[in-house]
Amino acid sequence: MIATKRAADTAIILIVLLLMWQALHQLVGATALPGPVPTLAYFAKLVPSGRFAENAWATLVCFFYALILSYGIGLAIGLWMGIHRLSGAVGEPILISLYTLPKVTLYPVVLLIFGLSLSGRVTFGAMHGVLPVALLTMGAIRNIPPVYLKSARTLHLSRWQTILTVLFPATLPEVVAGLRIGFTLTLLGVLLAEMFAAKQGLGFLIINAMQLLQAEEMMAVAVVLFAFAALANALLLWIEHRLHRRV
Repeated sequence: MIATKRAADTAIILIVLLLMWQALHQLVGATALPGPVPTLAYFAKLVPSGRFAENAWATLVCFFYALILSYGIGLAIGLWMGIHRLSGAVGEPILISLYTLPKVTLYPVVLLIFGLSLSGRVTFGAMHGVLPVALLTMGAIRNIPPVYLKSARTLHLSRWQTILTVLFPATLPEVVAGLRIGFTLTLLGVLLAEMFAAKQGLGFLIINAMQLLQAEEMMAVAVVLFAFAALANALLLWIEHRLHRRV
C-alpha cells in the first residue's frame, strides 16, 4: 500500500515537472529550451553513442574518486570532532564558515596546484562533499543519549568497542543522511570542475553544447544527470528510512 502510494506520488511529480517544462518551452522558445519530446528523442540517439559513453565514463571515474575522498575525510573529521568536544567546539565554526563559502571561488587555487588534471577535478568535487559529511557525523555523535555512553563505561568497553557497538549503530541514520547530501554536492563539484577546465566529461558536454547553441544536447545530458542523481538519492533515502525504523 505504501509502495503504491509512493509510486503514484512519484508519477504525479514527474508529470507536473514535464508539464512545467513544456510550458516554459512554449514561453521562451525552442532555441533557449527545447521541449520534452525533442529532448527525449535526442536523448535516445545520444546515449548509445560512443562519444557519450566516453564522457560519461570520465565523469563516473572522477566522481568515484571524489566521493571516496569526501566520505573518508568527512567521516574521519566528524568522528574526531564528535568524540573530542574541545576539537568540535573549536572546529565547528570553522567548518560552518567554509561550508557557506562558495567553493567556485577556490577553483583558481585548485587549478594552480593541480592544473587541468584528474586530480584537480577530484579535489574540487571532494571539497563540496566533505563538509556536510563531517558536520552531520559530528552532530550525530553529539546527539547520542548520554545513557548509551554511561552503559558502555559500566560494561568497561574499550574505545574501539564503544565506537563499534554503541556509536556506530546509534549514529548510522544521521551519518547516512550526511552521506546522501555529500553524494549530491560531490557530483555537483565534479560537474562544475568539468565545465570550467576539462576536455571530457558530462559537465564538458553541457558547457560545450551551450557554447555551440545545441540546446537539445545540453538538455539531454541534464536529463541523464537528473535521473542518475534522483535514483541514487532515492536509494540512500530508502536506506536512511530503514535505519531510522531499526533504531
